Amino acid sequence: MATFGLVDGMARRMRRLGTETAFDVLARANRLKAQGKPIINLGIGSPDFRTGDTIVEAGVQALRDGHHFYTAAKGIPELRTAVAEDVQKRRGVVIDPERLLIVPGGKPTMFFAMLMLGEEGVEIMYPDPGFPIYRSMIEFSGATPVPYVLREEDGFGFDASRVLSGITDRTRLLIINSPANPTGGVADREQVDLLVQGLERHPDVFLLSDEIYSRIAYDDLEPVSLLEHETIRDRLILLDGWSKTYSMTGWRLGWGLWPASLIDGAERLQINSNSCASAPVQMAGLAALTGPQTRVGEMVASFDARRRLVHKGLNEVAGFRSLLPGGAFYAFPNIAATGLSSQEMETRLLEEAGVAVVSGTSFGDAGEGHVRISYAAAEEELAEAIDRMKDLFGTG
Repeated sequence: MATFGLVDGMARRMRRLGTETAFDVLARANRLKAQGKPIINLGIGSPDFRTGDTIVEAGVQALRDGHHFYTAAKGIPELRTAVAEDVQKRRGVVIDPERLLIVPGGKPTMFFAMLMLGEEGVEIMYPDPGFPIYRSMIEFSGATPVPYVLREEDGFGFDASRVLSGITDRTRLLIINSPANPTGGVADREQVDLLVQGLERHPDVFLLSDEIYSRIAYDDLEPVSLLEHETIRDRLILLDGWSKTYSMTGWRLGWGLWPASLIDGAERLQINSNSCASAPVQMAGLAALTGPQTRVGEMVASFDARRRLVHKGLNEVAGFRSLLPGGAFYAFPNIAATGLSSQEMETRLLEEAGVAVVSGTSFGDAGEGHVRISYAAAEEELAEAIDRMKDLFGTG
């Protein structure tokens, strides 16, 4: 995990704060592009589709209508009600809107969970390879990060017995992410059931289920929500939002469902950090949830076609081996047979082929031997990127 040096007067805990390397790759790619080099950026995890017109118009209309001020810290009641109705429709569970916190993006839900539950002497378990901000925020909180490895032979879904075996009397939080970044893996229902059964022996362990990619899944696959399991709802934090589903990454809008025991603390952290999510953006989010959903299906269908193109192409590059992702919009090919490390592969692809990808080690030690490729790009760009990889490494 990348860190930075201390400045005089800066708190020492800043040493523990990492970063999201995909943004570093984006910056390097943009510098090369500015120099006139033809760069194809497959590094950043953001849909390439414009936000839907009805959502944009709702945001614009909210500005015209005078939604220029603070809202309740938890978010506007209409939006929280709409989220609760969407949860009931898609996850089959009735929830109390008062336990929802509307936040600017997905990360505040993670950060608030770490700040409330993480401290010195506490362990927090997280997936490796996994979203790098998990570990960064765990360490910043003072807690000890404890990775559980996601293996290629398991389709990058977790093995419940391996996860449960890592729980100790110091474990306070377990993070689950499905569909997953960076692997595209989707947790198997049987393994989720086994995990929940095993957690009955650990009643003091909270869970953070990151389901931000819940609606981006393929082959009629329905990702399992931990919310389906009633026995753990009193200690489950569920993270979701608008960024990926509605191609609204720049709008910064997400939500967290909190246990009754934690919602007041989460709301207080919101008040102390950012007061509330943007008022007109919340109105746009309301339009996204309550308006036509056809665009979501069209976007996922397009991702599916790109997924198949990238999967086929990567397996034709010498030294590459790739599973077919089950969800999200990432491939995580194994590149060990090339003889290059993950970081060496990231550098060579960018500098010699003009293709920006992210080293697997940016997502944890278990990511060595892999790179993350985002296929949230046009099919023409993806096909050209594969051709450039073949030109660099040959075909196998």
